[in-house]
Amino acid sequence: MVIGATLLAATSLAGVTQAQALTVGVSIPAADHGWTAGIVYHAQRVAEELMGEYDDLEIIVKTSPDPASQANAVQDLAVQGIDALVILPTDPDPLVNAIMQVKSQGAFVTLVDRAPSNNDNNVRDLYVAGNNPALGAVAGEYIAETTPDAEVVVIRGLPIPIDQQRQDGFDAALEGSNVKVLEKQFGNWNRDDAFRVMQDYLTKYPKIDVVWAQDDDMVVGVLQAIEQSGRDDVQYVIGGAGSKDMIKKVMDGDAMIPVDVLYPPAMIGTAMELTVAGLMDQVPVAGTYILDATLVTKDNAENYYFPDSPY
Repeated sequence: MVIGATLLAATSLAGVTQAQALTVGVSIPAADHGWTAGIVYHAQRVAEELMGEYDDLEIIVKTSPDPASQANAVQDLAVQGIDALVILPTDPDPLVNAIMQVKSQGAFVTLVDRAPSNNDNNVRDLYVAGNNPALGAVAGEYIAETTPDAEVVVIRGLPIPIDQQRQDGFDAALEGSNVKVLEKQFGNWNRDDAFRVMQDYLTKYPKIDVVWAQDDDMVVGVLQAIEQSGRDDVQYVIGGAGSKDMIKKVMDGDAMIPVDVLYPPAMIGTAMELTVAGLMDQVPVAGTYILDATLVTKDNAENYYFPDSPY
């Protein structure tokens, strides 16, 4: 079952009558880089908003740096007594047993973003995630339409399934076009590693039209490398995720960052809103909710700009 985009609108929290007291535990990674810092920010932001809407709702947000400490955090939440668990795992497979234990006690479980090998109804009731294949496809389509004869370099993330899904979507979008991909290297979703990869590309290739960096953190390193090189042949860079710095560049009409592709850390808030609406209002939210990989342009960028977010 796929829950459509209309569900969120149908479950507006304004004016909802409290049916019963509810405690929701939210378990997320610690803010060890930009995207997870955004996760923490949006989890805390939405927790405050939801508790303001519902008189007797309690939301407990716990952050953890690794799977072992997150398993302990989930167990602590279970001991405190929770009606629902919203969890974005640091690493999903090692946490399956802890998640299933909570679910076996009758709690509603919403899994966010990082899916375990057995991502089925035995592990969770609701799955909320970004669209990884579409993140790559949207970037590829923009390049093919905007610069149809471009020579492109690619900076991938880590050699894991999420990265491959993004790359597959990108490659499929370029099939049949005149866009030439010069090379692909891993930047590990890290701005320093992406800086080094981009330096290597600038040394190897006398002409580069476009860079697809797959992640906004890496775009920071890419832009730094281009600026230090003094090169003016790179027309633009496309990242992904929707960091506030990149969204602001799009808003301001920065020629090097004309667009961005959403894979928003705000998805944790969406998961929390759906979970609370489902339990409070008996809205059928079980299943899968995949967020759109929206192309952020100057026309719509303001809708995705959170100036107070760390990411």
